Amino acid sequence: MAVADPATEQQSQVTSRPAITLALIALALVFTAWYLYAPPGAMGKATAIGYAICHRISVRSFFAGEIQLPLCARCTGIYLGLMAGVAFMAIIGRGRAGVLPPTRAIMALVLFITVMGVDGVNSYLTLLPGLPRAYEPQNWLRLLTGLLTGVAVSGLIFPVFNQTLWRNWIETPVVGNLRELAAIVLAAMIVAALVLSGNPYILYPLALISAGGVLFLMTMTNSVIFMLATRTENKAGHWRDAVVPVAAGLAISLALILLIDVGRYTVTGTWDGFVIPGT
Repeated sequence: MAVADPATEQQSQVTSRPAITLALIALALVFTAWYLYAPPGAMGKATAIGYAICHRISVRSFFAGEIQLPLCARCTGIYLGLMAGVAFMAIIGRGRAGVLPPTRAIMALVLFITVMGVDGVNSYLTLLPGLPRAYEPQNWLRLLTGLLTGVAVSGLIFPVFNQTLWRNWIETPVVGNLRELAAIVLAAMIVAALVLSGNPYILYPLALISAGGVLFLMTMTNSVIFMLATRTENKAGHWRDAVVPVAAGLAISLALILLIDVGRYTVTGTWDGFVIPGT
């Protein structure tokens, strides 16, 4: 890793003020457009986020009382697992870690994704009448396999984001060993228990966190794309330096969500999920 020159860093921060202002203005404009288009209320905004990336089929979703969560059971698991994984990494001091987990941990993460893929295929077969399936799909299975995949995504994507964003990223794995991975999985299972409790007072904040997870992942991904496209990777030494790429990534993400929302609503005329014939 290159050692930052304080003089260069200070000059960079001064000259980047117009860029910061421009990025924040662009973000404000996109956010305002999306905010005005999305349904009212916090859950309405969360629904608009989920609407852009998830089928939201009611029978494959959890409900907080009579309110459907913004994401289906599997997507709820994925994005809660992602947030649980990143939160754990931040708590143990890996917030700027830029190294992938060791081989055995990566093998476990790949296994997590594979298990969800198998369950997803089996679940998809229920949409095609007459085709055999290995077992009856259940929302709790969708949730659990989604949570494991979310943990995997956090372990694979978060270090790539850090390594691209930070000039002074830390050369240590985001997950150091299987014991740390097991701790994250345990945290994810606690989240699963909270979701399966069915308590609306618990589900409501978890619903908002899951929608935030969608924005978080999209922002990380689009920030990396933005930095690579503008050749500004490894420039941030402090959070101030990260404003432009992160704001750009968030603006791009909200713009994509808005475009998909507009397109889907124009076709369907409803914020509800897709309907499975015969259900």
